Amino acid sequence: MAFIDRWARALLLGEIACGMASTLRAMFKPKVTINYPHEKGPLSPRFRGEHALRRYPSGEERCIACKLCEAVCPAMAITIEVAPRESDGSRRTTRYDLDMTKCIFCGLCQEACPVDAIVEGPNFEYSTETREELYYNKEKLLANGDRWEARIAANLAEVAPYR
Repeated sequence: MAFIDRWARALLLGEIACGMASTLRAMFKPKVTINYPHEKGPLSPRFRGEHALRRYPSGEERCIACKLCEAVCPAMAITIEVAPRESDGSRRTTRYDLDMTKCIFCGLCQEACPVDAIVEGPNFEYSTETREELYYNKEKLLANGDRWEARIAANLAEVAPYR
């Protein structure tokens, strides 16, 4: 009996009909893909992307030159030089370099910073054609912070209860 059933299914092409029905159902469902350059998928507020140095709302840079981020970086990707400010004598960075070719995006620099000066922002689209473009100086990091400040502040506020 099983032999006759198997032959009857083979003759009537049951498997092909089942596959065609499945294909027909899938054709009318909404698409799950996104059109990448024009549409972007959701990112977690904890996403670790391109680094940025932040400023206070007054425009003054947040970094207090404590060098904790440089000390905690396991890849030794951060280099900081410090000098006292002439106006009030407080310590400020004269040089803040970040070698993105060494960075392992661990987030330890962000966690070590007491004033949330260095953060890993939401930008994941920063491919370059040369290695030299991945050596970030203080000006480039501050420009990243200015560009992404609203999004960075919103992400930090969202994860604040868990830090």
